[in-house]
Amino acid sequence: MAKTIMVVDDEKRLVSLVESYLTQEGYRVVKAYNGKEALTVAQKEKPELIILDVMMPEMDGYEFMRKHRADNNTPIILLTARVDDEEKVIGLEVGADDYMTKPFRPRELVARVRAVLRRAGDKEPSAKVLKAADIVVDRDSRTVKVGADFVDLTPSEFDILAALIASPGRVYSRLDLLDIIQGVRYEGYERTIDTHIKNLRGKIERSPRSPKYIETVYGVGYRFKRD
Repeated sequence: MAKTIMVVDDEKRLVSLVESYLTQEGYRVVKAYNGKEALTVAQKEKPELIILDVMMPEMDGYEFMRKHRADNNTPIILLTARVDDEEKVIGLEVGADDYMTKPFRPRELVARVRAVLRRAGDKEPSAKVLKAADIVVDRDSRTVKVGADFVDLTPSEFDILAALIASPGRVYSRLDLLDIIQGVRYEGYERTIDTHIKNLRGKIERSPRSPKYIETVYGVGYRFKRD
């Protein structure tokens, strides 16, 4: 069955263009033209991935993500017309898994869709369940448990945690982690990783400012602390 992609943008010509490329690749496309409409469509259609513009009438992309993320971990690729780093950081902090700056090449967007869906649905041939300290990562169900509580992670956060916890003590550079979460090589925006790590710590650490699990190796990257 074809995977469903929801495209959300108030530029109808852009939505039609993206729909055309995705349809050619075999995806089923549903559309919305503002964040408010997108909430309704997402609830009805249950898309496997959302392509989301930031600046829209009635409800912008950030507000949509805040509301949608309350109950869903659907992968989201954010579209933004602004090129400043702060805009991208905000999007990642709110819950985007990837971003593209307008104008963009449709073929690159399609490639990123494939990559994000692959990350979200991959079944790893290696250890299916990873355990370290009081954290349990189940790669098959893509669930994370800290102590007695399940923790909701975005696909990118899950992949970073799974990589770190699979090799406790190993230091991963930001570029290493970019390679893990991005199936498409593009100009490395290394602060992407810092933002994902910040969000991840906020979800699994009791005290994110004094992390127990994920250590920063200054000038190098990050590692999961050995027991």
